[in-house]
Amino acid sequence: MALLRILETPDPVLRQISTPVEKVDDELRTLIEDMFETMYDAPGIGLAAVQVGVPKRLLVMDLQEPENPDDPESPPVKEPRVFINPEILSHSDHDVPYTEGCLSVPDQYAEVMRPDRIRARWLDEQGESHEEDLDGLLAVCLQHEMDHLEGVLFIDHLSKLKRDMVLKKLAKTRKERGLRAA
Repeated sequence: MALLRILETPDPVLRQISTPVEKVDDELRTLIEDMFETMYDAPGIGLAAVQVGVPKRLLVMDLQEPENPDDPESPPVKEPRVFINPEILSHSDHDVPYTEGCLSVPDQYAEVMRPDRIRARWLDEQGESHEEDLDGLLAVCLQHEMDHLEGVLFIDHLSKLKRDMVLKKLAKTRKERGLRAA
């Protein structure tokens, strides 16, 4: 397994529309393993292939929620999930606010409105088809990661004023760290 470089805004690759995965094979499974290693190392709970420079319709997620939700100190439970060629088949009409962040917009967070329930279809790493109703953080995270497959970042859901504020904070953070804006 290998750690991959996570692209950060404004890298133009992040704006590419990802193409469908044609076949699920060992090469793709190696990419999936590398994406999980990269996501856990970052640390994050979701990563789309385009974020590591591979514009394919593939994403990995692991919410890593605490074993005991009443005890935030309890160890996280790992439940890695792979979504190949995911589709949202339907969504609720009820949008809810979630504070989102993104490994491609590091250390920046903002409230985004999204449907609280979706029905999705995808393939797993064995090429098996799944269709499921999802809600809560899992639904939000899948929508966020699927946006990446369309060249959309969570900041694109913000007003121009809020998006500009997030990008200014990001530039300031980069400057303080001595990093150049990519």
